[in-house]
Amino acid sequence: MSRDVLGSWWREGVIYQIYPRSFADSNGDGIGDLTGITERLDYLSWLGVDAVWLNPIMPSPNADWGYDVADYCDVHPDLGTLADLDRLVAAAGERGMAVLLDLVPNHTSDRHAWFAESRSSRDAARRDWYVWADPARDGSPPSNWVSVFGGPAWTLDGATGQYYLHNFLPEQPDLNWWSEAVRSAFDDVLRFWFERGIAGFRIDVAHAMIKDRELRDNPSAEDSDDAHDQRLGQRQVYNMHRPEVHELHRRLRSVADGFDPPRVLLGETWARTLEDWALYYGDDDELQLNFNFPFAFAPLQASGLRSLVEATEHVVPAASWPVWTLSNHDIGRFPSRLAGGDERKARCALLILLTLRGTPVLYYGDEIGMLDGGVSQEQARDPVGRDPARTPMQWSAEEGAGFTTPGIEPWLPVGDAPGRSVAAQRDDPGSMLSFCRRLIELRRESEDLRAGAYRSLPAPLGVWAWQRGEGTTVAVNLWGRPATLEGVSGAVLAGTRAEREGEQVTGGVTLRAWEGVLLENRGE
Repeated sequence: MSRDVLGSWWREGVIYQIYPRSFADSNGDGIGDLTGITERLDYLSWLGVDAVWLNPIMPSPNADWGYDVADYCDVHPDLGTLADLDRLVAAAGERGMAVLLDLVPNHTSDRHAWFAESRSSRDAARRDWYVWADPARDGSPPSNWVSVFGGPAWTLDGATGQYYLHNFLPEQPDLNWWSEAVRSAFDDVLRFWFERGIAGFRIDVAHAMIKDRELRDNPSAEDSDDAHDQRLGQRQVYNMHRPEVHELHRRLRSVADGFDPPRVLLGETWARTLEDWALYYGDDDELQLNFNFPFAFAPLQASGLRSLVEATEHVVPAASWPVWTLSNHDIGRFPSRLAGGDERKARCALLILLTLRGTPVLYYGDEIGMLDGGVSQEQARDPVGRDPARTPMQWSAEEGAGFTTPGIEPWLPVGDAPGRSVAAQRDDPGSMLSFCRRLIELRRESEDLRAGAYRSLPAPLGVWAWQRGEGTTVAVNLWGRPATLEGVSGAVLAGTRAEREGEQVTGGVTLRAWEGVLLENRGE
């Protein structure tokens, strides 16, 4: 694989997501920062990842911890400076790693200069940069839209007598992407960062950027709708998921493709069906990568996962490329959410993630089986309870977990560092960290794993097995009793139990409960 960190590395590489406030604190203030990330790049190089994606680093009052952006072209002082970011990008490039940033184009902070001007009067130059509307006849909001975080999605601005839209917190007013000025402003934002060597963006709520021009009421949720719509009581078909959003992604892609080499766009796209999800690739002219959330939320069950991956392979456009993840800053950590703290199950999930056809995205700590942390009500920072997935990286068992200076209180409490840490696992060949590193190494060495086709294989109840390329087989037993997969042969290159590595398999392989193996068979 080419190690060109600004080329098409994303088709074969591994992306590592970092929540900057929780990765490494370089200055002893209890908050992770860009310099801390730079100081840990040798670890990421040793692990073998090809890129780091940083959750928002831009200035923000932190009503939604960086997802309420106050300036799209600078760095939050808690995290460092533009010079610190430049040093990080350069140091990563020296190690063959790309750097991606989070882009939040759906909304800004209410403290952004754009919104301050927009709300100053109905005649303000940037009034139409945001979604403003008159009250209904009875003074109520213009439509029945509700916020993802609960309550109405509209707030009345007393000074101008109109409501502004916020699909999230009231401190996060939605931009009006029908405005050509907004579109041009984001062209400039992308170019600003791309010219600094940023390799691409993960685009926050990429499905929600544009709204129904007529602000029509959403229909009520139905029994067949997903849990999200049922929780809100309505199907979000007019304030999100608009067909016009694809025009916006084509425009962003044209900016990304205007650089040599092209930059990558990775979308957070919540879609009701896989067919809708696949639309965000366009005709290879929208997003290059597109998170598959049905996969991330699917239980660790063989038949369901097999069907979901087969369906994904069926709908993803021929020129496009899947992307897979199991954890992130919003949905929690998979060793807790899917594996219930059972390391056998977590290893099976990691084996799946790193051997499917597509680009895997690891969330910091996935490689050590890091669990959601315990955060009391008094310690909570996030308005909707996502703190447990954002606790500090567990580098060691010492006080501060190697994340911050001993004696300094971190911004969120440290989780089970004595039970799971990089220091405890790095030199242990049987550890989850060593297993993860081995799988990443095999991806880099194997054309089958990097680019080979996916094909499901016949398997007994509870087992999911597939072939990659010409000679690589993966099998995982996802239930609580042993099972034998017939008709496979080869050498075990990696297994959820380290002692099986190097084992020769002929005609079939027996797997213990919650065990998986990766086999290579090159024939005669």
